[in-house]
Amino acid sequence: MTSPATTITVAVRYFAAARAAAGVESEKVQLRADATVEAALAALREQHDPEFARVLDRCSFLLDEVAVRDRSTPLGPDATLDVLPPFAGG
Repeated sequence: MTSPATTITVAVRYFAAARAAAGVESEKVQLRADATVEAALAALREQHDPEFARVLDRCSFLLDEVAVRDRSTPLGPDATLDVLPPFAGG
């Protein structure tokens, strides 16, 4: 009998100014199995400098290609979180 997973791995992809602030195009983050989008954002803030946190505060997010309106949305195993800074125009 296998025990339930205690952690999940979430792929995070950065775009435009978020990519520049993170210094990477993408990264993976290990989180508790019951983690939410907000928990992922908190973990990312801890891993990067204050400038990244300021950029992150202005971003919107896609979870598995669906817009996130509620940051208490739970993450699934092998989820992908896209970090999208505000874009000019539109």
